[in-house]
Amino acid sequence: MRFSSVSAVLALGALEAVAIPTRPEAHRAEPTIYLCGDSTMTSKGNNDGTAGWGLYLSSYTTVSVVNKAIAGRSARSFWNEGRFAEVANLTKRGDIVVIEFGHNDGGTADANDNGRPDCPGTGEETCISGKTGEIVYTFVHYIKQAANLMLSKGATVILSSQTPNNLWETGTFVNSPPRFVGYELLAKQELGRGVYYVDHYQAVSNVYKKLGNESTNALYPHDHTHTSPQGADLSAQAFTQAVYTKMNGTTSLNKYLICNPPIVY
Repeated sequence: MRFSSVSAVLALGALEAVAIPTRPEAHRAEPTIYLCGDSTMTSKGNNDGTAGWGLYLSSYTTVSVVNKAIAGRSARSFWNEGRFAEVANLTKRGDIVVIEFGHNDGGTADANDNGRPDCPGTGEETCISGKTGEIVYTFVHYIKQAANLMLSKGATVILSSQTPNNLWETGTFVNSPPRFVGYELLAKQELGRGVYYVDHYQAVSNVYKKLGNESTNALYPHDHTHTSPQGADLSAQAFTQAVYTKMNGTTSLNKYLICNPPIVY
């Protein structure tokens, strides 16, 4: 009897063990891509019929893109206006944040400071705004500060160099990258894990060199900075190709690109 009782208890335990359902593996949500930038990225461009490349990026990804770029912003003003914080509050772990500035970051924070220029330098140099008395930091400082905020939310960050102006404006191909292209790379190198770099400037430059003078000039209807919708789409394709071909190494975006994205350079 003793043996039978023990056997029964063991059998019951075995049945209970089988009956306990295993915990299903938690569903991993697809990431969202958030874009932080200026008029060359925002959907409406410079609000004059031009467009920014962020409008078209979703055509080449398999996940949602939320374009939070705002015309006329620099890394400094985007930070001071709380726009990086706004994006950070939206992000969840695994999301991807693309940060691209440079077009509005030049100039000096003197008596005519419009709230956009960064302090010259590549580190923790500071300036005092001649207009407001605000402490102004370097471009690298603002970019690193923004990236660290996104990282603290569990997102990964892609630092993208600014798009070029019209490189055929004079009728001759002139490719001279602004200092902010290198500053984005410097910020990435100092940040390390979870941060990636895409040389968008070089990718679009490659497209323009291939297109030639006439076709490139046709992409700039009003000035040498803002492109037509066609030009914006080409910039999005150039960015996608740079990621797809790992021009600057693998990024967190690679596995969320469409199959066989366009090759434009």
